[in-house]
Amino acid sequence: MTNQPPDESGSLAALISRAERAGRGAPPVEQWNPVFCGDIDMVIKADGTWLYQGTPIRREALKRLFSSVLRKDADGRTYLVTPVERLGITVEDAPFVAVEMSREDAGTGPVLTFRTDVGDVVAAGPEHPIRFADAEDGGFRPYLLVRGRLEAALTRALAIDLADMLEEDQAGLFLVSKGARFDVPQGAA
Repeated sequence: MTNQPPDESGSLAALISRAERAGRGAPPVEQWNPVFCGDIDMVIKADGTWLYQGTPIRREALKRLFSSVLRKDADGRTYLVTPVERLGITVEDAPFVAVEMSREDAGTGPVLTFRTDVGDVVAAGPEHPIRFADAEDGGFRPYLLVRGRLEAALTRALAIDLADMLEEDQAGLFLVSKGARFDVPQGAA
């Protein structure tokens, strides 16, 4: 977490210790091809609130369980997937929210590591790129690819911290993590 005094709580080790799923992957939902069984009344709101039949899911363990079997398919829809069924749900923005960030210097440059609201720990880089929404999508809104096609929207506080890390050259504004360069589109900053 930037914008705070440096201490143990902002380190990568502390971030990982707060994430239950660190080191444990999600089930192999990308490999499963179950039949589509219809839509269910589950909504993931833009602020990260999960609703089932209009009621917030308050049990974090249940939210984390559902998040582990989410998949976004090529059709742009998000599904809860098991080996035997696929159920469509509604996602208003991104299914996850990045709630914490650590910046470490690895000998080859900075590494930005994020923790999501459902316990994923992801280091931004070539396999987990950061993209920035352009002006039509609401201005400077960064997203991190978590797994498959599923992204995490960064909280406003993390977006501000990230904006402070932007660099600029003749091609424009950009961010670097794990050797990968992420350009900020014109109008998004």
